[in-house]
Amino acid sequence: MLLAFDVGNTNIVLGVFKDEKLIQNWRMETDNKKSADEYGMLVNQLFSYVGLDTKEVKDVIISTVVPSVLYTLQHMSRKYFGCKPIVIGPGVKTGLLIKYDNPKQVGADRIVNAVGAYAKYGGPLIIIDMGTATTFCAVTDKAEYLGGTIAPGLKITSEALVEKTAKLPKVELEEPGHVICKNTIQSMQSGLVYGHMGTVDYVVRKMKEELCEICGADKPIKVIATGGMANMIKGGVDCIDKVDGMLTLEGLQIIYEKNRREREKRKAAECKCFYA
Repeated sequence: MLLAFDVGNTNIVLGVFKDEKLIQNWRMETDNKKSADEYGMLVNQLFSYVGLDTKEVKDVIISTVVPSVLYTLQHMSRKYFGCKPIVIGPGVKTGLLIKYDNPKQVGADRIVNAVGAYAKYGGPLIIIDMGTATTFCAVTDKAEYLGGTIAPGLKITSEALVEKTAKLPKVELEEPGHVICKNTIQSMQSGLVYGHMGTVDYVVRKMKEELCEICGADKPIKVIATGGMANMIKGGVDCIDKVDGMLTLEGLQIIYEKNRREREKRKAAECKCFYA
């Protein structure tokens, strides 16, 4: 089995793959104060709860935008699963041609999402990830990762609104049903949710215009969304073709398969050197 970690600023999503199929997934809070042992025991408990055996895990792959958690998960992988994990970054095969000015600056989650979306839906396409930040990424029909846009996520915007004002309260992120609101709570919900829908609609429209210039107007551009807020935002816009909640985990599994053979060869070579 393969254990995959998608480490975001707010949550860690982890999934277990068997024979290239996602058989279980969980979500937990990202906590850079947790030790390798704490994460190890937590994973053990999750496996035990659904009747999975951690001894069947043969490899681990990690995508993270939180460097402080990476070392902890690497140590946990070695101690509890007996393997050095694959970490998404330079040197890992993705199948994409990264056309960012500095490819090292692209977030691992954006690359993983692009790999997963291109493998599942083809290109050209736009991928929207609605997490702590809302990211928009463009990929051509030739598997070229062009870049995109990064905007504040709904939760960040909501927290900033409360923090930077004296009287505005914290509100649940849900649609109020109208934009002419008659109380403060609904007025804030309207501005946050519908404002974010407007951002998504505008950025996607502009990205489609630019992608058409690059790929040709005759090629339909698919728009795939993922992340915790994707379903709510999709309900208010027409530009999203599909919400794929497991896109990042499935992207990690695809990247693992692209790197598996070389990894197995390297492990075999290390064993020969050890016993020589």
